[in-house]
Formats: sequence, C-alpha cells, structure tokens
Amino acid sequence: MKKIFITYWSGSGNTELMAKSVAKGVSEAGAEAILKPVGSASAALVKDADALAFGCPAMGDETLEEEEMEPFIASLSSAELQGKSLGLFGSYDWGDGQWMRTWVDRMKGLGAEVKGSGIITQLEPTEDTLSQCYALGKELAG
Repeated sequence: MKKIFITYWSGSGNTELMAKSVAKGVSEAGAEAILKPVGSASAALVKDADALAFGCPAMGDETLEEEEMEPFIASLSSAELQGKSLGLFGSYDWGDGQWMRTWVDRMKGLGAEVKGSGIITQLEPTEDTLSQCYALGKELAG
C-alpha cells in the first residue's frame, strides 16, 4: 500500500481543513494517509513516504510560517525529495499568491515533482477548493 505523508501548519484552521481533504482523497483512493501537523513531522517520514503533500498559509510578507514550517522545509534535502510527487496547498488573507509560487519553485529546485502550481484559497476554503484538495489526494495516491 502506498504511503502518502501530509503535513501542514494552520493558525486559523483553514489550512488544516485543506489537509484533511487531501487525506480523505488519499484514503478513498486506497492508500495510507499519514496526516501530521508540521510540529510532529520529520525528515524520516518524508523519506519513507511514496508521495507528499505540504500545507502552509501565507504569513507576513507572503512567506511560510517561520517557527515550524520554514525550519521543517529548510531541513529537507534533495535526497529526501528527489523524484517524489508533491502537492502544495494553503490559504492567504491578502496578496496574490506569491508565497505559493516561491514555494513551488523552491521544492522543484530540490528535485520534487510538484503537482500543478499549488492549491490556494483566500481565507476559508470553499467547497471547490476542498474538492481540489481531495482530487490532489487521489492523484498522489494513484
């Protein structure tokens, strides 16, 4: 059975809802969804997974959350990410999604096979956004 590791940081709960939709898609596609807040994540979980999904809202000047998510992402090397399918998702309040475009480029630079251009939603995720997250989970599990 494929293992899909999903980790996220969520301050308001919006990105957590998105992560749970990704996990639901993974499970319903017949794979194992390993869903953890980033504070419980590790490089070993990344390395052992068949595919990955990371979620983080835009913070400050359209950056990743700096206390937990940024250090986690910075700890990963191309050895853990090379050739792995990866979905990215998150919410934002203002701006135009630059944090996601930067994150996608960063992960591609580490060798991950990023799916699409990241799933973003302004504030609370809509049903359409949650459907996109669910579809991402199914795609990663496939």
